[in-house]
Amino acid sequence: MTVALLEAHDLCAMANGRDLVQAVSFSVAAGDRLAIIGPNGAGKTTLLRMLSGMLRPSSGEVNLGGRRLDGISAAERALHIAVVGQTDQPDPRLAVIDYVELGRVPHARLRRRSEERDIVVDALRRTGLLPLLGRTIGSLSGGERQRAQLARAIAQQPKILFLDEPTNHLDPRARGELLELVAGFEMMVIAVLHDLALVAPFATRVAVMNHARLQALAAPREALTQKLIREIFGIDVLRLRHPTEDRELTVFEMPNRAAPPF
Repeated sequence: MTVALLEAHDLCAMANGRDLVQAVSFSVAAGDRLAIIGPNGAGKTTLLRMLSGMLRPSSGEVNLGGRRLDGISAAERALHIAVVGQTDQPDPRLAVIDYVELGRVPHARLRRRSEERDIVVDALRRTGLLPLLGRTIGSLSGGERQRAQLARAIAQQPKILFLDEPTNHLDPRARGELLELVAGFEMMVIAVLHDLALVAPFATRVAVMNHARLQALAAPREALTQKLIREIFGIDVLRLRHPTEDRELTVFEMPNRAAPPF
């Protein structure tokens, strides 16, 4: 039996009298990679912020390992949760290795200095940044900065990694490579994604949000149905055999407006 590591119970969030998230409940198990998708304003980032403890729900609760998340101190949460957000702006003067070492702050005084450095170097190696450890953050490309943020999060050694639109500002190849890298991490990952083409190769489960409500929660093939994607995003889902490889391609296209509705 799969045991839930993170549980959401009737989560609601409001701002200025408007519902941002309404009555969302689900659980996520260790090792799951959950993609949260939906149109702009659907409540994706608000949901992620509540799940990670960055935002207190208007009502409802989040449980981490059977404990209420709002009853766990920020210092203790940092031992279990790492967040890579849209607005992270590291000091561009920091050396890459010094920036990644910030991920060890929650574990201060728990290990010897040599062990701490080994963890940081391993995070740099896993993200392909070891050759750049002496470079400054400001000298990195967009993709390299994203990898540096991931390396910092890995160095934190969390049980859950939260990513808010981690592929923004990356070219198509870099987007796929980044999520392929993340999929290899041995931890739960919860990510808000905008590019639907990246969801199926990355996620084990998909949460579809629309109008502040959870519309579906399932494996990618069951969540990304033609009917639901047309209804929420106004686009079609096409599943085709790859012309040269033994695998299926999922393609998202604008519908033919002359075609009959589903």
